[in-house]
Amino acid sequence: MMNAFADTPSIPVPPPNVRPLAIRPEVQELKFTLHRKLLDRINLESLAAIESEHVRKEVREALLSLMDDEPTLLTSAEREQLSIEVLDEVFGLGPIEALLLDPTISDILVNGANKVYVERGGLLDLTNVRFRDNQHLMRIIDRIVSKVGRRVDESNPMVDARLLDGSRVNAIIPPLALDGPLLSIRRFSTDKLMPADLVRKQSISPGMMTILEAAVKARLNIIIVGGTGSGKTTLLNALSSFIPSNERIITIEDAAELQLKQPHVARLETRPANIEGNGAVKQRQLLINSLRMRPDRIVVGEVRGEEALDMLQAMNTGHDGSLTTIHANSPREAIGRLEVMVSMANSGMQMTSIRQQIASSVHLLVQAARMSDGSRRVTSVTEVTGMEGSVVTLQDIFTFEKLGLNEENKVLGRFIATGIRPKFAEKLASQGIHLAADLFEEEIRV
Repeated sequence: MMNAFADTPSIPVPPPNVRPLAIRPEVQELKFTLHRKLLDRINLESLAAIESEHVRKEVREALLSLMDDEPTLLTSAEREQLSIEVLDEVFGLGPIEALLLDPTISDILVNGANKVYVERGGLLDLTNVRFRDNQHLMRIIDRIVSKVGRRVDESNPMVDARLLDGSRVNAIIPPLALDGPLLSIRRFSTDKLMPADLVRKQSISPGMMTILEAAVKARLNIIIVGGTGSGKTTLLNALSSFIPSNERIITIEDAAELQLKQPHVARLETRPANIEGNGAVKQRQLLINSLRMRPDRIVVGEVRGEEALDMLQAMNTGHDGSLTTIHANSPREAIGRLEVMVSMANSGMQMTSIRQQIASSVHLLVQAARMSDGSRRVTSVTEVTGMEGSVVTLQDIFTFEKLGLNEENKVLGRFIATGIRPKFAEKLASQGIHLAADLFEEEIRV
């Protein structure tokens, strides 16, 4: 057996974020041959468990030695590429390791072995990344889920997991996935966008942010509304920065994504059922438990089921200033979704009672949307004003009007204040927060 830790001159290892260009197919095939030979000579499984740059260097030296014995002539660039890719197979997640190191990528979507898409700037692109076959992809999926104590097989063909950096992972395999395993990774952003960043990026107008800051500080209950990938969590993170640092915040999430910077934050995360179907802990259970934890604020990552009733009751019984998100395409649709969720929790409640609960609990609905050019914008800030008959009444305070596209297909539009002074302005004033009159005359073109 080859000694991978012999006293040989150390060969520099390139930084892991360096990725040369694609190389010849026959050289790519050689990658798998070299990987198998390394498996024959070194116990790679035990080495991969050791977090050591020294180990990585030693394995690379062994790999370069194996290359010297191969009949295929390799350029220096190809040798470098091969060494990086084989080390990714040993210590990382194979072909997608390079994508995980790219900070511009927000989503990685693997549709079988030969189609890997990424999202950059809100737009999807097909990459030249390939797995050797579906078995190769399955090995990478197994590596991901086994690190968090999960498994995926024919008896359990769907799984949710999380990478070490917090990125969310979903995998679904045959027989449910007809054309091969499907892997989706929602990247965890380490660069938290602050309110000023969102204003600078023209995702929201200064007037919108001013009124939302006042609303958070005055402990209004706010629900951020939007579709998939519209920036709901990013906006929730930004608004949470306005919560005073002396308050106790409880966060409840299906998959931990929030990055609150306050010193007193207690984070809770749901737990799926085990292989036998037992032990699941849902958001509703965590929300009920959080009420016994003396919270000043409750922040729910996304309300999506029967926990909506408990959240509304908490908002209406002294736990004001709560924040959450909901998946919907308009403020009115969000109200309808809340009605359905509350009905799921308590089928005996009359619809009028449910709507009264919503109207008395929720103050603001903030709509986020992804534009056709991939940008994200806040498209409305809407106040819940009460009930009119059996209908929850809403009024827009700010809106975004789309005006068209420029020569580069970038969305043109304008943020407009509707001129309506919100009913909660009196509550703000009672707490010493006064809104300037010109705030409600804002019009900004972007």
